[in-house]
Amino acid sequence: MNQPTSHVTEHDRLLMWIKLCLTPRLGIQSLLKLFGKASLESLRYYSEKEWLALGLSPAQVSYLLSGAANKVAEDCLEWQARGNHRHIVTYFSPDYPALLKEIPSPPPLLFVQGEMMLLSVPQIAIVGSRHASMQGLQDAWHFANELAQHQVAVTSGLALGIDGQAHLGAIEGGGKTVAVLGAGLERIYPARHRGLAERILEQQTGVLVSEFCPSTPPKSMNFPRRNRIISGLSLGVLVIEAAEKSGSLITARYAAEQNRDVFVIPGAIHQHGYRGSNALIRDGACLVQNIEQILSEVGTLSAWVKKEEKQEEKIQQNELFPPLIDDEELPFAEVLANVGVKATPVDILATRTHIPVHEVMRQLLELELSGHVIAVAGGYIRKGRG
Repeated sequence: MNQPTSHVTEHDRLLMWIKLCLTPRLGIQSLLKLFGKASLESLRYYSEKEWLALGLSPAQVSYLLSGAANKVAEDCLEWQARGNHRHIVTYFSPDYPALLKEIPSPPPLLFVQGEMMLLSVPQIAIVGSRHASMQGLQDAWHFANELAQHQVAVTSGLALGIDGQAHLGAIEGGGKTVAVLGAGLERIYPARHRGLAERILEQQTGVLVSEFCPSTPPKSMNFPRRNRIISGLSLGVLVIEAAEKSGSLITARYAAEQNRDVFVIPGAIHQHGYRGSNALIRDGACLVQNIEQILSEVGTLSAWVKKEEKQEEKIQQNELFPPLIDDEELPFAEVLANVGVKATPVDILATRTHIPVHEVMRQLLELELSGHVIAVAGGYIRKGRG
């Protein structure tokens, strides 16, 4: 198609990019393939027939050509125009964090408020329980405080418990902190941490970041996606007080897949809140008792990027967890998301997903045939790539 592009403004380009990024089931790999066929400028003029010819589904084309898509994108640009250090960062922007770009499914779009350059400084993620013990809260504050004093930024998810104490420890240590949200930047969650979010933005203390449009409300499905960004921005992840089935373990799994270090503070074997933490150590994560052990492992950013001296250790740690697959490639994602390294029976999967048993069995059969899961005694387990 040969439509004029000379009058396409930066506003028009960003508007088109936002609409593409918000199109359902259109991830970064699909977007990159799309741009191998057409330019961002020319896509503005495409008809329904031409979009379909590019390989998009009717539902995706319907969304792109809808007035709703245009309004959401315009609202995003209006949010950025209000200033106060607000930025929309695309995958192709020079400000996009280099480390985040390395992960298997980097977000094609980031909404950032605060000191954007902090997204690219050396940082360690600290994650853990929302219902942490007093000892866990003290550990989070103490380790974050010391990391800050060593000019390492602290990254976390602004949640109650460990996350909040990690952000506070970094701030009160005179350092920087990065808060990655599972909702839009105008929908701070939890509401109890609105004051903490404001404090993070004060006096160039830190930055808030989200891949979701500013007005997006908190949804449970968004928080696991947020966790891959927390680990993706960081040199390593420190897990403090994680139970057996906690979001912190999801972040640790992402960190392992992304070739990041996983550090864990151990707990007493009879403490329920530390069972997940101790399991990570049992499976090979790095047990730490002081900040020096973390700093000696990650070194400087330039040393980490080379990976030469630590490649063998990284490979071993990468095998701790089943690789996580890009969301857009997942068949039967809801069932697959509930299959892990331990055998899960069919009836348990049906209960968790609210899908009838016969349908779960059908999906599991297809997942087994496609190499995503393996049938073992007691149920099914996740199979790694390759």
